[in-house]
Amino acid sequence: MKKMIESFLSYLDYQKNYSNHTIINYENDINDFLLFVNNQNIELKKVTYSDIRFYLMELYNKNYSRNTVSRKLSSLRSFYKYLLKEEQIKENPFSLVSSPKKEQHLPKFLYYEELEKLFSTPNINNVLGQRNLLILEMLYATGMRVSELVNIKIKDIDFFNKTIRIIGKGNKERIVVYGIYCEDILEKYINDARNKLLNNNNINTLLLNNRGKSLTDRGVRLIINNLMKQSCINTHLTPHTLRHTFATHMLNEGADLLTVQELLGHANLSTTQVYTHVTNERLREVYLHSHPRARK
Repeated sequence: MKKMIESFLSYLDYQKNYSNHTIINYENDINDFLLFVNNQNIELKKVTYSDIRFYLMELYNKNYSRNTVSRKLSSLRSFYKYLLKEEQIKENPFSLVSSPKKEQHLPKFLYYEELEKLFSTPNINNVLGQRNLLILEMLYATGMRVSELVNIKIKDIDFFNKTIRIIGKGNKERIVVYGIYCEDILEKYINDARNKLLNNNNINTLLLNNRGKSLTDRGVRLIINNLMKQSCINTHLTPHTLRHTFATHMLNEGADLLTVQELLGHANLSTTQVYTHVTNERLREVYLHSHPRARK
């Protein structure tokens, strides 16, 4: 079964083009379930609907959130679907199990003042500072995922039209746009920092680490975590926070939902609709400007 799990993870990587972070989640979810069935003396290929219900009870007893349970079920449903496709099993028992209704949380985002504080943190007088500011500017300017960011190659960038070709989830291609702030640091990084970091290595990805190799998802997360601490922002910051911030600010400034959906690379509009909340400042601004008796 170990070989089948490895084969499935390879399928997610090469056929589905999933990010390393996503693949690790799948692997952890499968291994967690494998531990459960081993403890219950159940063969992985002979799991029944009843076994799955006991597994769900165990997850809830461990106080897992509904969103985590839903993700684990999705991982296992996909794994068993793969086993069925490979004729390792005769039916997928997870197809009978519905996922719990997801908890709805408004995405965390940064306010404009917090962004300015964050963007002023990297020291652009050194190579790593230039690269780190570019990471922040690109994530906020485009709303791309961190997995998409680290896979950008120089040839994917149209410097004249200020657009970037992105390969997203499911190997889907889309075009994102960047503005003048991102353009300035991008040109500075390519003409200065990147050449110094490259150190004669033959690497075609845009972002490099301090050894002249391609920067990884994990590397970007560590960089942003350090920048957050340096900037003293009282918010837990991840690369996805900047994606949430991009979407929130675009909608607050009047962008339509379909455009934001296209820029984010969401397959379903319902995924984008979570960003239709507006900030308190925006609510106050619209109210004071629009209500006849809100102003003299």
